Amino acid sequence: MKRVLQVAVFLGLLYTFLLSIGLVGDSFKLFGKDLAHQVFAFTSNPLVGLFIGVLSTSIVQSSSTTTSIVVGLVGAGQMSVVNAVPIIMGANIGTSVTNILVSFGHISRGPEFQRAFAAATVHDFFNVLSVLILFPLQWYLDMLGGIADWLAGMLTGGANWTFHSPLKMVIKPVVHEIIILMGWVTNRPVMQAILLLALAAILLFVSLKYMTAIMRGAVMEKASGFFRKTVFRTPYLAFFVGMVLTATVQSSSVTTSMIVPLAGAGILTLAQVYPYTLGANVGTTITALLASLAVTSNFKAAVAVALSHCLFNVFGICAITAFRPIRVLPMRLAEALANASRRRRWIPVVYVLVAFFLVPALLIFLFS
Repeated sequence: MKRVLQVAVFLGLLYTFLLSIGLVGDSFKLFGKDLAHQVFAFTSNPLVGLFIGVLSTSIVQSSSTTTSIVVGLVGAGQMSVVNAVPIIMGANIGTSVTNILVSFGHISRGPEFQRAFAAATVHDFFNVLSVLILFPLQWYLDMLGGIADWLAGMLTGGANWTFHSPLKMVIKPVVHEIIILMGWVTNRPVMQAILLLALAAILLFVSLKYMTAIMRGAVMEKASGFFRKTVFRTPYLAFFVGMVLTATVQSSSVTTSMIVPLAGAGILTLAQVYPYTLGANVGTTITALLASLAVTSNFKAAVAVALSHCLFNVFGICAITAFRPIRVLPMRLAEALANASRRRRWIPVVYVLVAFFLVPALLIFLFS
């Protein structure tokens, strides 16, 4: 009976966690329905587009949201494929901020936080390294855009259809009711947005704190053998699980952040988390691909943008994992930052604020 109750509480906390992410995304829509269009209007400069992708995705904590918006803008003829690709690259970096917020649930326990923070930031360093390798090729040669456009030319002509995420179907009605409730409190959209953000922050940290506590308990101890011996038995299996699971739920933020507490508890090693994260990077591209199928005009361009997201992740994995010195670099950097963060707890907070918000905002201002 106790185990059943623990599982039920964990599932409730997991739903609350997902609900908080949904609230964050919808709260920003209340600041103005044209906000995304105004932000993405500055994307003629590839550097600006890159940092807009980082900043906007860090705010909404969902690369799927950013890439879907970009696909819609391209389909509507308001953005070119060339301008869209750098935003897609930046979105890959910005989406990893959720993992770091999850790791903060362990910050009061030194060794545990060190493991969790390393597991969270290995995603960051891999994506940054991918951008450093591929962004110059895209800027000067339009490599991703060109290949994606060629592939889109071969694939276009299919039927238009839409796919509804199971998670969104469960979470969206509750988010909608909360927004209506906020409307009773105040009829000012900006104030509603602020209240929603505050509520989302509370739900996020409360759910993560108690999810972490449960994972450290008997339930995850019993399941540790299953994770080590089955799901994460080999790097290839971990990659496949990460890809399929993320493609199913359409959120790499969710699937990667869920294993951070497992790493913090010592159930998973950084070497096991790493390939799972790479698989999640590929799996998350399904959202943009599905979104492109709903576009009725500029269909080829929309498909090309969606394919460029997939190509970016696939090429990044091939380029980084081909040579061992480069392949282990994201893990080494994550371990080094985690070691420093264990000694100085202010480093993770500064890292998030500077890397994901201040620097992108400053560079957008300087280059736009």
